[in-house]
Amino acid sequence: MELRVLRYFLMTAREENITRAAELLHVTQPTLSRQLMQLEEELGVKLFDRSKTPILPTPAGALIMVECNRTLLPA
Repeated sequence: MELRVLRYFLMTAREENITRAAELLHVTQPTLSRQLMQLEEELGVKLFDRSKTPILPTPAGALIMVECNRTLLPA
């Protein structure tokens, strides 16, 4: 697991939109989607509910978001 991918996850969660997050991260949308899917596979949980717009974190995604914010953005 790379910090870069966790930052991708956090930006996507913040923006609630993969395309907009990709633009802000200066990566392509397919690259961001692929990275998020690989992170889900690595963690063994679904991070986002992609069936609606905006995409929102699942309960597991919300928990990981809290931990990522704690780790990446220390107080």
